[in-house]
Amino acid sequence: MRRVFLIAVPYLWLVALFLVPFLIVLKISLSDIALAIPPYTPTLDFGEGWAGIKEFFSALDFENFEFLTTDDLYWKAYLSSLQIAFIATLLTLIVAYPIAYGMASAPDHWRPTLMMLVILPFWTSFLIRVYSWVGILSGEGYLNQLLLSIGVISEPLTILNTNIAVYIGIVYTYLPFMILPIYAALERMDASLLEAAEDLGCSRITAFWLVTFPLSKNGIIAGCFLVFIPTIGEFVIPSLLGGSKTLMIGKVLWEEFFNNRDWPVASAVAVILLIILIIPIILFQRNEQKQREAEG
Repeated sequence: MRRVFLIAVPYLWLVALFLVPFLIVLKISLSDIALAIPPYTPTLDFGEGWAGIKEFFSALDFENFEFLTTDDLYWKAYLSSLQIAFIATLLTLIVAYPIAYGMASAPDHWRPTLMMLVILPFWTSFLIRVYSWVGILSGEGYLNQLLLSIGVISEPLTILNTNIAVYIGIVYTYLPFMILPIYAALERMDASLLEAAEDLGCSRITAFWLVTFPLSKNGIIAGCFLVFIPTIGEFVIPSLLGGSKTLMIGKVLWEEFFNNRDWPVASAVAVILLIILIIPIILFQRNEQKQREAEG
C-alpha cells in the first residue's frame, strides 16, 4: 500500500499541475471570444443538467486553430522562436563547455567554490538580473561607456532592443543550466582513459575529441534540452532586451491575453506551443532514461 502511495503521489502532482491546467487551456482554445467575464463562451453550467453539458460541447469548435493558419504572424513567431532558441542554445553551449571543463579539471578543494559561483546568480531575482542588462547594454550604459573610454569605438553601439541583446540575456540567464549537466558528466569521467589515449600516441587535443567530448555527450544533450525548451516560450528577456522586431511566441501570447483580451486565440497559440515542446521533452526523457540504464 505504501509503495502504491509513493508511486501515485508524483502522478497526482502531474495531473493537478499539468493535465488539469492543460485541459482548461484546451477548452478555452475551443471557445469563442465574448465581452463577458470570463471573456469567452461557452461556459459549463452543471445546473442545466445533461442538456447543458451537451449544449456546451456542441458549442466548442476549432475556429481559433483555423485562424492561426490564416495569419502569418503566428507561424512567423513560432519559426522565430525556434531559431532564436536554437542559436541561443548553441551559444550557451560554446560558453558553458570550457567553464564546465575547467571546473572538472580543477583541484577537488576548489570545485565546491566554483560550483557555488555558478549557482550564485540564482540567489537574485530573475527579473532583476534581466533588468541589469538594460543598464549595461543601453546607449548610455556601462558597456558603451567602457568602450568609449578606452577608444575602441567612437560612438555608442546600438545593442539594446536588438536580437543580439536577446541572445546575451538568454545565454547569461540559462548558462548554469548548461554548465551543471556538462560538469556532472565530466566530473564522473575516468582520468585514466585520457592517460591511456596519450600513451597510445594521441595529443591532448586529439585525446579530448576522441575521449573527453564523446563521454560528455549525455551532459551536452541534457544541457541543450534544459536551455532550448524554456527559451522557446521566453517572454521576459525579449520584452525587456529585444525590440519591436524581436518576434517570439511568448510576446505574442502576452499581447493576445492582455492587450487584445482574446483568450481563445491565445490559448490556441499556447496549445500549439505545448505540442511543439512535447517533442524535445520526450527526447530529453529518453536520453535521461538511457543514461540511467547505462549507469545501472
